[in-house]
Amino acid sequence: MNPELASPKATPLQHALDTVDALPLAAQESLLDLLQRRVAASRRKLIVREVRQARAAYRAGKVKRGTAADLMAELRSE
Repeated sequence: MNPELASPKATPLQHALDTVDALPLAAQESLLDLLQRRVAASRRKLIVREVRQARAAYRAGKVKRGTAADLMAELRSE
């Protein structure tokens, strides 16, 4: 291992990368697949949360409906 990377200033991410580098290629590929699935699941949860917030704001009357042209016209009038 590179002594510079093992220094106390090394980040947790660098430590994780060093650990992954020590794994066999097949294990690295499995880890990559697992991480991609977790990231996708996290993105889906974030989208669901944002949609719920947008729907609640719309129901509360905090959001207007309109087209892109409506938005541009409103921005020009301000």
